[in-house]
Amino acid sequence: MFNLIKKDFVIQKSQIILFIPFIIFFAIFGDHMSPAFIFLLAGAYIPLNGYIYDEQVESNILLNSLPYTRKEIVSAKYIGGIAYMTLSIGVASIILYIFNYGFMIKDITIAMGLFFVFSAFAFPMFYILKPGYIGVAVLVGMIISAVVLPPLIRFLAKHLTTITDFLTSLSTTALYLSGAALSIILYLTSWMVSQFIYQRKVF
Repeated sequence: MFNLIKKDFVIQKSQIILFIPFIIFFAIFGDHMSPAFIFLLAGAYIPLNGYIYDEQVESNILLNSLPYTRKEIVSAKYIGGIAYMTLSIGVASIILYIFNYGFMIKDITIAMGLFFVFSAFAFPMFYILKPGYIGVAVLVGMIISAVVLPPLIRFLAKHLTTITDFLTSLSTTALYLSGAALSIILYLTSWMVSQFIYQRKVF
């Protein structure tokens, strides 16, 4: 399974070279952006590119001819997603620190939680949608999320006072632990859903 995880890194050598300039761009020109969103983009960079590459070259046909079970193929994507997300956020934090872009540990934890939530919905789509539509759907989804979520959260905070009063009554630690638990549960559920879909997929 380690070779399956390493595959995403090896096949993206040219794209990974662009990763550092990509983060440097945000470090210089993205001072109006939330650090958590920059960390989210960094964390999703390699996992999403890996899925998009597999879609373009139809590598699933090759993978299913190798001595790997379909369970291992899907598991490698989800475990690799965690590994590459952690590595990418670590590199991004070093770059932002070098460029004096202010961020806190909570920005990293929020980004990791958002990665789990976003991936929980995005990863199964790569096994459901037809090739050629997946990359576009994910990119459009990220853009829409970036535009729609902030005003939606402000709207809900303003009008759903019962929920907001309950959330504000919780301690910061309780909020972070609840968010972490929810995001991890969603990710694990997504993992099982992807396993179910991929086991029945015909190539």
